[in-house]
Amino acid sequence: MKVSKLAENLIGSEIVKIGNEVNDMISKGAEIANLTIGDLNSDIYPIPDLLKKEIEKSYENNLTNYPPANGLLSLRKAVSKDLKTRWNLDYSPNDILITAGSRPLIYATYKTIVDEGDKVIFPLPSWNNNHYSYLTSAVSVEVKTDVKNNFLPTADELKPHLEKAVLLSLCSPLNPTGTMFTKNQLSEICELVLEENSKRGENEKPLYLMYDQIYSNLTFGAEHFNPVSLFPEMKNYTVYIDGISKCLAATGVRVGWGFGPTHIIDKMKALLTHVGAWAPKPEQEATAKFYENPENVNVFVNQFKQKLEVSLKILHNGIQDLKNKGLSVESIEPMGAMYLTIKLDYLGKTKPDGEKITNSSDLVFYLIGEGVALVPFSAFGNSKTEPWFRASVGGLSSDEIKIMLPKLEKALGNLM
Repeated sequence: MKVSKLAENLIGSEIVKIGNEVNDMISKGAEIANLTIGDLNSDIYPIPDLLKKEIEKSYENNLTNYPPANGLLSLRKAVSKDLKTRWNLDYSPNDILITAGSRPLIYATYKTIVDEGDKVIFPLPSWNNNHYSYLTSAVSVEVKTDVKNNFLPTADELKPHLEKAVLLSLCSPLNPTGTMFTKNQLSEICELVLEENSKRGENEKPLYLMYDQIYSNLTFGAEHFNPVSLFPEMKNYTVYIDGISKCLAATGVRVGWGFGPTHIIDKMKALLTHVGAWAPKPEQEATAKFYENPENVNVFVNQFKQKLEVSLKILHNGIQDLKNKGLSVESIEPMGAMYLTIKLDYLGKTKPDGEKITNSSDLVFYLIGEGVALVPFSAFGNSKTEPWFRASVGGLSSDEIKIMLPKLEKALGNLM
């Protein structure tokens, strides 16, 4: 049976594939430390009590009809106020778009800006930009990053590719690495974007920057920077992706928001009216109530990220202990989000059953069998020959991470 060319060649998520296999094994009784998905165990990390109560109240009050397609005005006003208070960003409620999490916003940004054959630039590793480029028939320019720059692209690496590009996609704190742009790194990139746009005529499409800051509140000592706060003139070219999914431990509540240039946001609104990607009205109403008082956000986020930081440090220190014992491992000190970047330099080794580990996927599925589940950087666009992995701590308690580390040590020690 024939399907569309797009569907025929669509590649499913490697993260979902690995996660499904792990969950199937766990449901059958396997004891696996699941460090794969960028999700949170809601028993360990519940959403704020007040947010939960406001959601329940909204359902009790029968707020179950359609919300406005661009989001409740009360929520857009609350977001506008929070952006000003938190980041000194001036965006009116009309320039804010509410959706069911951040994915519809990213898709709408691509579809609003990118025509078939347009050039889109993004770093490797990064989350799903390769798939969104495919969905928009873009010509993708994948800029490979290096561990010495914490897997973040530099201005020098991006500069050769900017000519005729229409979209540059960046994320900080970065999924999958948990690393963040410094002020200088991001400033140099913004200067390049402004310089490139100064060369373009009135009839040429600008180079836009999609800036995903969904993890911006989950930082550990490092300061989060954003393009428009650094360069107000970047406001004409920057589309932001944000929401409550991560900062309020609310991955399943599905309230996200995008904001940017009026003409871009208006077209994104129009596009998504045909998709029906709005967040449920009760959740929007509750989020608006929760954000009325900035202290609600601040108090919850501070407690939440302290717990995340403890788990990340336990995992990072555990990997460093394995390194000191002579194992071929490395990790980058966590800066933000819920991820630790880990190097397991065991490709080419042989398993106890005599089978060779030829790539990162082989190592992942070997480790799953030994009770440890990670995601290879190949799920984020990198080659399967690279020995780097993402570990997400949101699904485990700190004690479970401690129990996992000896399993990882034993599994790696058994490779020859």
